[in-house]
Amino acid sequence: MAKTIFITGAGSGLGRGAALGLAQEGHRVIATTELTSQKTDLMREAKDKGLNMFIFKLDITNPRDQEQIAKYDFDVFVANAAINEGGPLAEVPMDRFRALFEVNVFATLETAQIAAKKLVEKGSGKIIFMSSMAGISATPYVGPYTATKHAVEGIAQTMKSELEGFGVKVATINPGAFETGFNKRSGEEIWKWFDDEKNFTRREDIEKQQEGLKDQFDPEDMIQKMIEIILAETHKFRTVYPEETEKQLKETQKERWEMKI
Repeated sequence: MAKTIFITGAGSGLGRGAALGLAQEGHRVIATTELTSQKTDLMREAKDKGLNMFIFKLDITNPRDQEQIAKYDFDVFVANAAINEGGPLAEVPMDRFRALFEVNVFATLETAQIAAKKLVEKGSGKIIFMSSMAGISATPYVGPYTATKHAVEGIAQTMKSELEGFGVKVATINPGAFETGFNKRSGEEIWKWFDDEKNFTRREDIEKQQEGLKDQFDPEDMIQKMIEIILAETHKFRTVYPEETEKQLKETQKERWEMKI
């Protein structure tokens, strides 16, 4: 049976791929983008492929844009919009740290609240928070993003319990490191403020961590997994993908209980 899926942050990366893939499978997709230029580009691709998609610009931090969500009827709300930026937590400029929380936590919860109200009134539906492996692990120099995704994990787990009695499901999807450009763009942002003469963090330590971004997974696999979970009636609360990332994170969680300083 065809479903209606509302997805934020569909202008690029995994969100865009999932929105197009869901529409290709015959579902009605309401796909929103942060920027008008992304909207135009996505509309062009949807038209070329003959897809049933309604696309509009929705900056989730803009209250007027947020109001648009309530105008649509949907079965699944995917809170996918996010920004990523790294930096050592002991030195990251607080305006950058706050900017990530504004988008990834505060605006994300605001949009989920609008979706929750609609789905509770309907008595059914599902909210999916796009989390990350960073919601479970803690990698040096990825602290700002990690902190936001840890917050999203807390939000999702709490809302799951609070909305169950209203017939509304809540879940997370936690991708590993996929080659969409998202992680590399975040790494570049550090160098806009980092100064060897002012900052005590060693440049080579940050560069060494960023070297790991050269070997990322194919995003097409993650897009297919997202489509599967978005459409499924029952599945695990948390979907970590790929499997090797899930195994890695389970080990990380065990280690945390034994960690010493």
